[in-house]
Amino acid sequence: MSVNETGWEQNRRSHFDEIVETYARVRPEYPRELIEDVFKYSGAGKTALEIGAGTGIATAPFLAAGYDVTAVEIGANMTEFLNERFRGNDCFRVITSSFEESPLPENSFDLIYAASAFHWVDAKIGCPKAFGLLKDGGALALFRYNAFPAYEDELFNDIQAEYDKHFYTHFKATESRPHRKTLEEFNTPAEIYSSYRCERLENYGFKDVQMKLYYGEKMFSAEEYLMVLDTYSDMRILPEGNRTALYAGVKAAIERHGGYHKIRYDFQLYTGRKV
Repeated sequence: MSVNETGWEQNRRSHFDEIVETYARVRPEYPRELIEDVFKYSGAGKTALEIGAGTGIATAPFLAAGYDVTAVEIGANMTEFLNERFRGNDCFRVITSSFEESPLPENSFDLIYAASAFHWVDAKIGCPKAFGLLKDGGALALFRYNAFPAYEDELFNDIQAEYDKHFYTHFKATESRPHRKTLEEFNTPAEIYSSYRCERLENYGFKDVQMKLYYGEKMFSAEEYLMVLDTYSDMRILPEGNRTALYAGVKAAIERHGGYHKIRYDFQLYTGRKV
């Protein structure tokens, strides 16, 4: 492993296939308001393609709303989980492939969406391909989230101290401390690239481009929070000694402060239309 790696390189995108059950258990659902805004933006058409369906966290609400969903998922274990989860639903099918290599017909979808997955796609291939797969008037919806401690309190400081000792001694800190960004910050070219690994959607021919933020919180026990950390790509390549020490320190900090850690989620929705 190179010391310059971050854990978020595209060649790491299949690591989720090793942690299917954990991912399904601890990753947050998306706000209902966000999902309903995708419904409204995409219009009346119900033919959808999901990029990187994972364990179906974002698949379920679209199927429940009557969409016919074709999912593209790179992991064989994730594919098996999806097929079992949605067994018997004639409106669902999954292709085991990267999005870039998936065999899909052009001008076929009313909606293409990706939930915390598009940053794993090679945008030079993925963005033009998504544009070509959409019907005229079709919509692209990219959504994701950032996670932060709900409060900057003693627990926050104690956990940050563990990161300083065991995480940032290996990975260079990109920010002094995690902080909530504004809509204006998220809408800058640099933040769009950081979030989705692509340039502005306008650069690929999309029109009516919009971005919106949503908020949520979730409480975790110490054990559950370690499970959350273990689903993050950078944690997966952190040297074992660092990771073990970090997890032990974080667990001890949470247990000292009542045994629970509240996480705040800032969800982004980034949309564009093929006109």
